[in-house]
Amino acid sequence: MDILFIKTSSLGDVVHHMPAVTDARQQLPDAQIAWVVEEAFAPLVGLHPAVDTVIPVATRRWRRQFLKRETWQEIAAFRRLLRPVSYDKVIDAQGLVRSAIIARAARGERHGYDVRSIKEGFAARFYDVKHGVSRALHAVDRNRILTGLALGYTPGTTIDYGLAPAASGERYALLLHGTSRPSKEWREECWIELGRWLQGKGIEPVLTWGDGIEKLRAERLCAAIPGSRVVERQPLDQTAKVIAGAALVVGVDTGLLHLAAAYQVPLAAIFVASDPGLTGPVGSGRIVVVAGVDKAPSVPEVCQAVEPLL
Repeated sequence: MDILFIKTSSLGDVVHHMPAVTDARQQLPDAQIAWVVEEAFAPLVGLHPAVDTVIPVATRRWRRQFLKRETWQEIAAFRRLLRPVSYDKVIDAQGLVRSAIIARAARGERHGYDVRSIKEGFAARFYDVKHGVSRALHAVDRNRILTGLALGYTPGTTIDYGLAPAASGERYALLLHGTSRPSKEWREECWIELGRWLQGKGIEPVLTWGDGIEKLRAERLCAAIPGSRVVERQPLDQTAKVIAGAALVVGVDTGLLHLAAAYQVPLAAIFVASDPGLTGPVGSGRIVVVAGVDKAPSVPEVCQAVEPLL
């Protein structure tokens, strides 16, 4: 059986889809599995042992350069990558119009959420088979259930991201301070106090960044936290190794936090302006969620949550 998954972005969404791919491989060990994903996340998807073919797409970049000749040449090349295979199942787990258009461009029976289960209802028009999956469920569960309905099985209770845990032997804690919306951020003075507390516990605070604003913040935090360091931005497969080797991860609602959950790294999640019941970290490792929607936790609350994870 040939299966095409479409889950293009963002980082957290891509990580949340990995257990569904693991399920598919376990249920259909001889299947050929391909995955369409945004080019920035392709190195990460390539780490999943169940994925035979990674098909990068660049919809984000194409939207910014839509009128350029090179963009249309790239779109044509992408369509040529999809067309040679007639897939038995094409599963759009993204549920957006842009991902549904990709599903329509592929050859095969197209599966997706029905109009009551999807974020962008118009996208359901592009599918041959539509499935009802409650929007009140966690994103990981929704992906697994949709995939199971499309492929004809019921997912089990164990969540397996397919990524092997790793231990570097180093005692460092990743502090994931960057996130997609300012409303999800934790105050800089809180990160500084937490970093100093971790340093006092013999754990090196390590700071990541994803854009220019986050880099400047990481450098400010590093200057204020003795013994800390900033890691340079690198491809996601390399960042994944840094995460997998950490003794601890503390972060706000961001994609890298979910990657830490996938690697079963002990983690503390600080949720301020989003619902952890829908998009919080889940997995087989030790996970604690501090605070909740619209309630920024204090540093003592976070330290108390982190203490048992050390």
